[in-house]
Amino acid sequence: MLTKMDHDKVAGLSLNFCLAGLFALTVLNPRVLHAQSDADQPNILIIFTDDQGYRDLGCFGSALNQTPVMDQLAKDGTRFTNFYAQHVCGPSRSALLTGRYPHRSKGWSMPSDEITFAELIRTAGYQTACIGKWDVSNRKPIIDRMPNAQGFDYYFGTLGANDGGQVRFHENNRAAGETNDMGSLTKLYTDKAIDYLKKRRDPKKPFLLYVAHTMMHTIIDASPQFKGSSQGGLYGDVVEEFDFQTGRLLDTVDELGLRGNTLVIYTTDNGPWNQPAYTSKKKGHPEGSIFWGDAGPLRDGKGSCYEAGSRAPCIVRWPGNVPANHVSSAIMATIDFMPTFAHLAGFKVPDDRIIDGVDQTELLLGKSSTGARQTYFYQGNGVRQGKWKYLIAKHQVPGYAKDNDRAELEELYDLESDMGETTNLADKNPEKVNELRALTRKIQGLEPLQHGGIH
Repeated sequence: MLTKMDHDKVAGLSLNFCLAGLFALTVLNPRVLHAQSDADQPNILIIFTDDQGYRDLGCFGSALNQTPVMDQLAKDGTRFTNFYAQHVCGPSRSALLTGRYPHRSKGWSMPSDEITFAELIRTAGYQTACIGKWDVSNRKPIIDRMPNAQGFDYYFGTLGANDGGQVRFHENNRAAGETNDMGSLTKLYTDKAIDYLKKRRDPKKPFLLYVAHTMMHTIIDASPQFKGSSQGGLYGDVVEEFDFQTGRLLDTVDELGLRGNTLVIYTTDNGPWNQPAYTSKKKGHPEGSIFWGDAGPLRDGKGSCYEAGSRAPCIVRWPGNVPANHVSSAIMATIDFMPTFAHLAGFKVPDDRIIDGVDQTELLLGKSSTGARQTYFYQGNGVRQGKWKYLIAKHQVPGYAKDNDRAELEELYDLESDMGETTNLADKNPEKVNELRALTRKIQGLEPLQHGGIH
């Protein structure tokens, strides 16, 4: 039998062991200093479309497409009107995954030593899955650059786009068949996402599920159930099928009791593919049909350095945390998700490289109206700072987005009063042009940049 003295010794030893354990957890593993309890860690569902127009959804102004699911999502959450992705597919995905602009994260050629939010969030106890279009391994099965090697426990999808009217699937690192039925993809990816939530995930752990749709990337198509059902032609059919299938996915979240602690993020990779000169060369697209989305008040589309190239629709829902039925005009970007996830999930962002994203938790939770970002970099073509947007005279955009109506002059726009970029104010504001030209060069790496990115 233990005496009182023995009890005191055991208690003292237990306390010492606890303190030693706490020291090891916090000092030897600094990530834990940032971690929340498991109960506080939200599940994260990212719904990422391809080449969708800024005004394709009813909640973003479409009077043509019927999108009740996305419209309700906007009512249940916050709609961001100054949100940026990148202006083309692969670069947009590497930026999203790494929190780094594409000139650092390398776009389609994203190297294996880039660190994704999926790799990091697993250190905080998350399970991870990617379904759909990958597009950062040069569209090839390069194992150390595929999803399993970049932090995703499970993967099903295509390594590239569907430009030729056919896609080849991989499940994890193995080939998993192919199809030329583009109209089947939206339902297929949704089915796989639902299957993951119901059968593959561990209900005891939080999850990050990244669903990257192939639609509305040409060559578009809808399933028989939706083809010919909209007022917007084939493109409208595709938009409305996406809305319906997303409703099935969100209903599953509800059915599984996950709604209250699931952060849902919807956005797209870039603007709509709306260059008529290019569409005439596209093989396999149904003759006479219009397949590009609606950029609304924004100038040009995918690939352009103007706003419709990279300004994207975005909706975020997290019941009881993200304000409902709210619209934010603060500047935010896909590169901000990694640092924001770090705050919410409890991991540390890399400190051995420039991270261009910023923690936007305060903005998402409605605690800040302006957010943590004042700038956005247009893939080497210029920069936005507050309301001002500067573009260099020489620009680099894909061949189908040459901006042929653009003069080879420096440009300056006030996006608050002229979001359509119709009036060049460079001549009237030479000091602002000089300031933003220098800022552009810093972000490009042509002039010294202090530790961290420019926000």
